[in-house]
Formats: sequence, C-alpha cells, structure tokens
Amino acid sequence: MITAFIVDDEKLAREGIRLMLKKEVDVDVVGEAADGPSAMKSISKTTPDLLFLDVKVPGLDGFEILDRCQRGPTPLVIFTTAYEKYAVKAFEAHAVDYLLKPIRAQRLREAVQRARVELAKESPPGSDSAPATFSKSPTLRRLVVRDRDRYLLLKATEVDWIQSAANYVQLHAHGRCYLVRMTMNEIETQLEGLSFARIHRSTIVNIDRLTEIRPSPHGDFQVVLDNGTTLRLSRAYRDHLLPR
Repeated sequence: MITAFIVDDEKLAREGIRLMLKKEVDVDVVGEAADGPSAMKSISKTTPDLLFLDVKVPGLDGFEILDRCQRGPTPLVIFTTAYEKYAVKAFEAHAVDYLLKPIRAQRLREAVQRARVELAKESPPGSDSAPATFSKSPTLRRLVVRDRDRYLLLKATEVDWIQSAANYVQLHAHGRCYLVRMTMNEIETQLEGLSFARIHRSTIVNIDRLTEIRPSPHGDFQVVLDNGTTLRLSRAYRDHLLPR
C-alpha cells in the first residue's frame, strides 16, 4: 500500500485529489494540511511514501517543505499547482510529476503510476513499498519538456540527437521535436558521462543510435542514425567519433 499526504491551502483542491485517489486501490491518504508548518508536523508523524504538494501554501512554500522533508525519510513528490513557471525547478528537485490545476483525473492517474514505478525501484524484495530516496547526480538523466498543456520527463537516453536553436536546443526523440531553453554548451556539459558526442557546433548525437559513418566531400563525414536521419560530422569534431 502506498501512503499519501496532500498539502494544499484550498479545501476544494484537497477534496478533489482525495476523491480521485479513491479510485487507486493501492493508495491510502493518511493525512492532509493547508499550510507549511502543519504539513511538516503531520508528515513527520505519518512518514508518507508520496506527497501531493502545492507550490504556494502559507507558512512554507512547497520547495521549502520538500527541502525539510529531505532531513528525514524522503517521500516522493507530485507537485500540484496553477503556475507553469515552477516546472523546471520542480523536476530539478526530483519531483515525480508536475500537475497543473485544474487537475484532470487521467493526469493524476499517470502521476500515480510514475510514483508506483519509482517506489518499486526502492522496495526490497517481498515488501509492498518503501520510502523512496532521491539519487542526485551531476549528469543530466532526465529533461523536462513541454507537450501542449503538460510537462513530460524525457530520459536523456531516449534522445536521438540535439540541434542548436539560438538560446534553445531542439531535442529529437521518438520522431518528435521538443524545444528546451538551454545552450549547446550547457547541455553538452550536463550530458557528460552519457553516450553523447558533439559532431558539429550545432549538433550533438546519441552514439547508441549511430549505424554508419561515411566520408563526404571537402573532408567532412556523414553519420547515419538507426532511424535513417543523416547528420554532418564536421572536421573540427571528427575526433569525438573517429580515431586519429
């Protein structure tokens, strides 16, 4: 059984989440709070596996609550808010999901399923669940991308290739393109240690997707991905893929 706790200063919002969670047979809501101090007091007593946490609550905001929770057993967190602007910060804090109000039942079900997966990773064999801890790494393992009215967590390893777009980068994955506000140098640094290589000043490629490297006129090369995409490997970056 997954124990859950709801933090939101709006009573109707708390009731709405609680009602939707009643359809999740393995989720037990062990408490709720309308402000930061009350939330911390109750969370320390109930030690829930999962927090539904509003960003804007009186006393302490959602990020302050999460920071204080990390001093003890750390629950997984699903942020619930009316504000889009905190999404990146939420995922940097290792949130499981980020739900924009008004919360749709389908989105909440998706978020709970993500929590189940994460809790299963942390559970010892034979146990129902165990409080999760967040592993922090300097390497960028997940990217936050916007998909219409929601945010997705895209695993770095799912990205086929990356293209520069001024102060943004275009992430090409699963036949789609996602725009993220980050420079090429920034994302190259954060992907260090994973199977990515810079092949042009405006292109980074996932090495695991490469099937062929072939010469082209003027000393450059072409790299071919397993989905048929052909990209240019410039002479300045050939050492990143080819032996000297």
